[in-house]
Amino acid sequence: MQNRAKVVVAYLNGRRPKGYTNDFSPVRDQFFLFPVGQEPKPGDRGVAVKVENLKAVFFVKDFAGNPGRQKGSTPPAAATGKKLEITFADGEKLTGTSVAYNPKALGFFVQPLDKADNNERIFIVNENVRQVRVL
Repeated sequence: MQNRAKVVVAYLNGRRPKGYTNDFSPVRDQFFLFPVGQEPKPGDRGVAVKVENLKAVFFVKDFAGNPGRQKGSTPPAAATGKKLEITFADGEKLTGTSVAYNPKALGFFVQPLDKADNNERIFIVNENVRQVRVL
């Protein structure tokens, strides 16, 4: 699979499958996921993921992450864009920066504040956000 990205898919129901995608687009309502541990066969498109069922798509450096790392333990990266606090419909909060926040779009990308964060970028699904606050 060429140009595949490592992702963690955050569903509204709490599921967070990990896998690879090579067709994610911030303007399409679905993409295909190749779950970790399932080697794709020739012609396999993967599992269809409907964006409307998601809170976010986390584009990650590593699937294992670093659960022992304290958030904010590394100095913030040079901020580009507006610093935002996103509150999802279930109350979970996330903070980052965005140069392309548009509440009328399907979603928008956020960059983590902590340069040591395992997330490279996060696609936030607008439909499932309760509030976005500029900090």
